[in-house]
Amino acid sequence: MILEKGTSAPDFELHSTPDQKLKRSDFLGKNLILVFYPADWSPVCGDQVALYNEMLSIFHKYKADILGISVDSSWCHDAFMADRKLHYPLLADFNPKGDVSKKYGVYNEENGTSKRALFVIDKEGTIQWSYLSPDGINPGADGIIDALEELNKNS
Repeated sequence: MILEKGTSAPDFELHSTPDQKLKRSDFLGKNLILVFYPADWSPVCGDQVALYNEMLSIFHKYKADILGISVDSSWCHDAFMADRKLHYPLLADFNPKGDVSKKYGVYNEENGTSKRALFVIDKEGTIQWSYLSPDGINPGADGIIDALEELNKNS
């Protein structure tokens, strides 16, 4: 089951590059968008991460950072980020495979990938919105923006 609103977001530490790691707790004090997706080089995933790259300035207006997470390796992420000219980190839920995806309730046991899921986490580390999308459908950004607007109203 996908983690829902009101749940404390599990902390994690994942590779953002082959020699650097990021923790969820590094982003306390800021709103955080987590984007779980199946695979770097799939067409829907490519469109989704590119959309969020184009929307970075909007996310930043809401004082929100964004992290992409899949079970691909950090080397794969590096090549994908360079190819797509991405300006936000992609994290490797690679070893142990899918560990963080499992903690958030979005690991696909059948094919060994992360499901396509979105989370908006507030400054204190509490999930304020989550959404599970079918793997073949780009969920877009409307739900993210709505959740960030709601957070803005309450702060």
